[in-house]
Amino acid sequence: MKKLLVLMMLAVGVVFGASAKDTYSHDPSVLPEAARTVVKNNFKSDISVIKIDKDFGRISDYEVILTDGTEIKFDRNGNWEDVECANSKSVPAGFIPQGVADYVKKNQSGTHIVGIEKDHGGYEVQLSNGVELKFNKQGEFQRYD
Repeated sequence: MKKLLVLMMLAVGVVFGASAKDTYSHDPSVLPEAARTVVKNNFKSDISVIKIDKDFGRISDYEVILTDGTEIKFDRNGNWEDVECANSKSVPAGFIPQGVADYVKKNQSGTHIVGIEKDHGGYEVQLSNGVELKFNKQGEFQRYD
C-alpha cells in the first residue's frame, strides 16, 4: 500500500513538474525570426505583449497582441496560425488567399475580414457582420460555419 501511494505521488510530481507555466514578454526578440518578419511587414502597430505557451516545458505557440488590439497566433516556428482584428479594422491582404478575398468581395459586399484562422482543412474566416465562412486550402468556399 505504501509503495502504491509513493508511486502515485511520484507520478503526480512528474506531471506537475513537466508542465511549465506560460510566460509573458514585451520583447519582440523572444519571437522566432519568421514571426517578427510577419509582424514587421504586415502591421503598423507595435507589439504590446507576447504570451509564450508551453506544454511540458516546450514552447507550443506564441500569442502576440499589438497596441491596436490585433491578436496574432504563431506556431513554435513562427508560422502564423490565426489573426484577429478589431471589427473596425481588416486583416491585412497578405494573410488572405486570393480565392477567399474574391469570394468575400463578390458574395459579402459591404463587409470586411476581421479574422482568419488556418486549420487542417483550409481557412476559417470571420467577417465584420459576424458571419463565419469555411474555405479549403485552395481558397474555395465550402460552407457557412
